[in-house]
Amino acid sequence: MKDSGSRQSSSSTPLYRTGIGYDSHRFAPGGPLILGGVSIEFDAHLHGHSDGDAVAHAVTDAVLGACAAGDIGAMFPDTDPENSGRDSMDMLRRAVGHVNQKGTTVVNVDITVVAEYPHIGPYRADMCLALSRALSIPAERVSIKGKTNEGMGWIGHGEGIACIAVATVATEESGT
Repeated sequence: MKDSGSRQSSSSTPLYRTGIGYDSHRFAPGGPLILGGVSIEFDAHLHGHSDGDAVAHAVTDAVLGACAAGDIGAMFPDTDPENSGRDSMDMLRRAVGHVNQKGTTVVNVDITVVAEYPHIGPYRADMCLALSRALSIPAERVSIKGKTNEGMGWIGHGEGIACIAVATVATEESGT
């Protein structure tokens, strides 16, 4: 009987993997606010060791997690003075380069920003474009949604922002 299975011994088939990233930062006085590589006119910024871009941080963790390649803190420790004030989009580009060297490519990302303010809608297209460039994928493969916390908890009280990201990556695996 002929095998009609999905594996072929002479070719490679893509293996898809998924990673989840999370980041949160509290607001600190003085803007601008950087989210998804976009500078937003706002009276506060996100406090962090780098530029505080919680969107880029969550996406970086999702990409690294999908490849079992650690996390942003291992790759860019806050104990290293070189990372102080670092551009988070540069960190994302470096993480993507790291997983690309392992034979993995990012397929798409989906991000949820949880904040009472600012509203994400007016900045969504610019964020998708900036992130797509850092990820080396078309902007149509980057999804960003804004949600509120309905006035509940520290986010609801306007103390900061949280971001959740999911990344799908593909790697070629030899069929057997």
